[in-house]
Amino acid sequence: MTATTATATPTILAAPTISRPTNVVPALALRRLALTIRSPRAVAIPVLAPVLFALIVAPALGNTLGTPGQHRTYMTFVALAAAGLLIPVNCMFSGLGVLTDRQQGAMRELLVAPIRRSSIVLGNLLAALVITTLQVTVLIFAAALRGAHFHSGRHLLWFAAAAVALAVFVYGLAETFATKITNAEEYTGLVPPIAIVPFFFAGTLYPITSLPAWLDGIAKVLPLTHAVALFRYGLTPQGTQALHNIWGMSDPTRMALLSLAVVVAYAAITLTVAIRLFTKSGTN
Repeated sequence: MTATTATATPTILAAPTISRPTNVVPALALRRLALTIRSPRAVAIPVLAPVLFALIVAPALGNTLGTPGQHRTYMTFVALAAAGLLIPVNCMFSGLGVLTDRQQGAMRELLVAPIRRSSIVLGNLLAALVITTLQVTVLIFAAALRGAHFHSGRHLLWFAAAAVALAVFVYGLAETFATKITNAEEYTGLVPPIAIVPFFFAGTLYPITSLPAWLDGIAKVLPLTHAVALFRYGLTPQGTQALHNIWGMSDPTRMALLSLAVVVAYAAITLTVAIRLFTKSGTN
C-alpha cells in the first residue's frame, strides 16, 4: 500500500488596504446647496428686502436727508448698510434649513456615516457662504445700477474679509440654535432679535456717534458695527470715518485690523461652539 502525503499550500493573506480620509466638506456643501435650490424662496426671500432697501429706501433717504450735492454719498452709505442686513438674515435662514433637514431629511444617515461630525457643519457653512456671496453680489450691483458709487481696488479685500467673518459668526449662532431647538417656529422667532435688531444700532443708517452714550458703548461691542465699518472702508472713500467713530485713532489700517480681529474672534467662538454642540448631539 502506497501512502500519499498531501502538502498543504500556505494561505497568503492580503494586506489590508488603508483608505486615506477624503475631504467630504465640498460634497456636503453641494448636498446642502442642492437642497436649498429646491426651494427658490429660501434664496430669494432673504435678498428681497435688502435689495428693495438699496433700490428704493436708500435713494429716498439720500434725497430727503442729504444735501443736493451729497444725496449720492448718503445713498451709498445706506446701500452698504443693506449688506449688514442681508448677511445675518440669510445665514439665520440657512440654519432653519439645517433644522428641517435634521427632522425630516437625511441627517440621521449622515450622523452614522464614517465622517467627522465637524465636516457636516463646515459643509453647511460653505453652502451658506456660497449663497450669501451670490446675494451680496446681486445687492452691490443693483445698488450701483441705481446710482451708488463704490470704489474698487485692494481695499475691496477688507469688505470681503469682513463679509465672510460676519457670515461665519451668524451661521455659528444659527447652527448652535438649530442643534438645541427642535421646533421650527421657535427658531424663526429668534431671527429678528439676532439678525434685524442689531441692524439699527450698528451705525448702518446713521453714525454711532449719534446714539446716546450708553448705547454707543453697546454698539461698539456688536460685531455688526465693526463689519459695517469695514464694508464702508473697503468700498467708499469716506469709510475711514466709520472706523474712527469706533476706535478714535488716526491710522486707518490699524483700525481696520482691529475691527477685523473683533469680527474674526466672534466668528471663531460661535463656530467652535456650534461644532462642539453638533458633535455632542450626534454622539448622543
